[in-house]
Amino acid sequence: MTLNEYQKKRHFAVTPEPSGQPSSRKDKDSNLIYVVQKHRATNLHYDFRLEWHGTLLSWAIPKGPSPNPSVKRLAMQVEDHPIDYAGFEGVIPEGEYGGGTVMVWDKGTWEPEVEEVDAALQKGELKFRLHGKKLKGSWVLVRTRGYGRSSVKSWLLIKHRDQFASTRDITVEARSVISNRLLADIARDGGGDTAKAATGDPPGKSTALKRASRAKRAVASPKRRKRAT
Repeated sequence: MTLNEYQKKRHFAVTPEPSGQPSSRKDKDSNLIYVVQKHRATNLHYDFRLEWHGTLLSWAIPKGPSPNPSVKRLAMQVEDHPIDYAGFEGVIPEGEYGGGTVMVWDKGTWEPEVEEVDAALQKGELKFRLHGKKLKGSWVLVRTRGYGRSSVKSWLLIKHRDQFASTRDITVEARSVISNRLLADIARDGGGDTAKAATGDPPGKSTALKRASRAKRAVASPKRRKRAT
């Protein structure tokens, strides 16, 4: 597992994303990193990442994870990311790969529920336990047959039945776990496209978008000066 593909896709003189190097952390560490980053790029999706062999194994989940065992979420495997990407929250400039707003939606640690992780990944069935702020308990990633070039990269993320299983939509918990911001807030603070980012937030929740709208109206319709009497 290398970061060659990750680094080839990015211009680090432009994007604030970490260039990263493989970590020296050991896989047998009991505190393997887990993170989910909510990403409003061309489309909204959730990047699910598990630390392994000094990098973050990564899957893009279009509809986000679900704690409902009866719901199977498509998870498309993407290039490995550097370990320090787990703390990245900000704006990737438009025109760059993945251009848009990134939020640390959930974070914590994970532990395998299989004896050999590499063998499980090769087989296409990785069982694991999450200790996140939002996602907890036992899960599985299962590779599907897919179609054409996606046949190797197409997986399903499924929640196992345990005390953390639920039918609620966990994505309604829309704020960052490290800054308590919405996507629109992150875009505003990072000089990004606030209106675009707000489409990934719950309707009516974005204070950043409301402020931007009020500012535009104030510029377009300045108050008339009172006439002297």
